Amino acid sequence: MTQFGISRYGAYVPRLRLERSAIAAAHGWMAPGLRGQAKGSRAFTSWDEDAITMGVEAARDALADISLDGVKAVRLASTSLPYADLQNAAIVARAVGVPAGVATSDAAGSQRAGTSALLQALKGTESALVIASDNPFAKPASGQEMTFGAGAAAFLLSESDVIARLIGSASLADVFVDHFRAADAQSDYGWEERWVRDEGYAKIVPRAVAAALTQAQLSIADIQHFVMPSYIKGAADMVAKALKFGGTVAGALEDGVGYAGAAHALLMLAATLERAQPGERIMLIGFGQGADVLIFQATDTIVAIRPARGVAGCVADALPTDSYLRMLSFHGGLDAEWGMRSEKNAKTALTEQYRSADQMEGFNAGQCGSCGAVQFPQLQYCVQCHAPSEQFTNISLKDQVAEVLTSTADWLSYHPSPPLWVGFVKFDNGARVLMEMVDIGKDGIDTGDKVRMVFRIKEKDRQRGYNRYFWKSTPLSAA
Repeated sequence: MTQFGISRYGAYVPRLRLERSAIAAAHGWMAPGLRGQAKGSRAFTSWDEDAITMGVEAARDALADISLDGVKAVRLASTSLPYADLQNAAIVARAVGVPAGVATSDAAGSQRAGTSALLQALKGTESALVIASDNPFAKPASGQEMTFGAGAAAFLLSESDVIARLIGSASLADVFVDHFRAADAQSDYGWEERWVRDEGYAKIVPRAVAAALTQAQLSIADIQHFVMPSYIKGAADMVAKALKFGGTVAGALEDGVGYAGAAHALLMLAATLERAQPGERIMLIGFGQGADVLIFQATDTIVAIRPARGVAGCVADALPTDSYLRMLSFHGGLDAEWGMRSEKNAKTALTEQYRSADQMEGFNAGQCGSCGAVQFPQLQYCVQCHAPSEQFTNISLKDQVAEVLTSTADWLSYHPSPPLWVGFVKFDNGARVLMEMVDIGKDGIDTGDKVRMVFRIKEKDRQRGYNRYFWKSTPLSAA
């Protein structure tokens, strides 16, 4: 048994939730059958969230305050990456704070991109951060719109503090087309569900499971947790029954999350690790043009290492909305008239972005070596004692809790999710920053409220398709 394995894990689910009954009601005039799927709520991304920002937040949940010096690779898996030719994983690595010498790579092209990326990293020997983050888009009034959600999960692989080891695996390639999305399409084209269930899941997955069990020298009776995501309701239970599995079939996170594409398998794994006990074995399955099967065994360390929020914490930290049009607008399905203020040029100065990356992505303030004052942004001279910036020491603000000093809700400026909340926040180290505030509930936010930092899209250049990222503040809890 290898000593290499999962040592940390974390998750992220967008706070915004919409009851499926609201979606069904919006389409009741032309698709009344959707009422049969109108149970529970689904997560959806705000206008300033995507696979990159969710991946950053999942990684931060996994890594907490541990050193990242030993991380040698960052892998990001998704089918909704914002860039086709600009490495998304490199942006995530920079925001998380991984050393510049790290190897980065994107994985895409299949619903099992997450399990494939995790399996490939586990077969290596170097410490790696594997992240799956996805935000699948569905056409309005489709069954997928009811089923889909969004989320991310992250896993740190190393040789120390291992909580779960890989004890068996198998991969099977089979060009079975259950659905597809062309390179220039926004949504999937799906095939008939019964065919996918009976000819896909029921026949392909058992072959891969048999191969993994043989490699691990185990039988299905030796497995305690069965984890298999699917956008087809009941598919996991059907396969588990066919395999004569007698343990626990992992919940599909249908209520509060929804099917999160290539990230869903790793989200379900993270949720299972939150409950797993030492010695228990977990079978993780990824399906899509074949199948991946990974068998893990939990170690004694698993009870001592838990994520700061995890899947359970993210699901509980919900900000409900009853506006279907809000979700549609955020996903680009509503071309509203935003007024003349929305017509400004949002072109990013890439040269200045590169020069200021330490402050923008790392959110590094400068602490004066003469008087100790902390300031952001870093100017040429200390704002307090006027010492030159050469005496500054970088101090990251991204992991610090701050307190609201002032706040205002601006309904006049253009903002994709009005009102625009802005205000000064004060950090414990004395830094004061004028910041945008996001995920503000109907009760608003007030002086003295505690906020934490989140990585988000600052501005979208819709003409050129470029997102400028930065840090924003958000209440500690949506409740």
